[in-house]
Amino acid sequence: VQLQASGGGVVQAGGSLRLSCSASGRTLSTAVMAWFRQAPEKAREFVAGIRWSGSSTDYVSSVKGRFTISRDNAKNTMYLQMNELKPEDTAVYYCAGRVDRTWASLRSDYAYWGQGTEVTVSS
Repeated sequence: VQLQASGGGVVQAGGSLRLSCSASGRTLSTAVMAWFRQAPEKAREFVAGIRWSGSSTDYVSSVKGRFTISRDNAKNTMYLQMNELKPEDTAVYYCAGRVDRTWASLRSDYAYWGQGTEVTVSS
């Protein structure tokens, strides 16, 4: 499975961005897709996840109500709509996939990774 993230950029606090993650290859083997982010000098953290075959989603508490994860199976693409962005959302955002359909939030639980897209939120 190959993943490619896009859509990052520079935005002012309170603004919005939509990230995309396109998947190719054996996409049916990825049961759960997720977004992670890594700020400078910080560990990579789980942001949101979605089951590829259903509508179940999961979010880290700091983005609940502001971010929405979704997917378009026909296009093999996952999205992260980010609203009300804050400076603390500044990070490189990565999309990831795993075969097991149980929820997981550790970096080590995901076998497939995109290259990352940078998001900068200015105050």
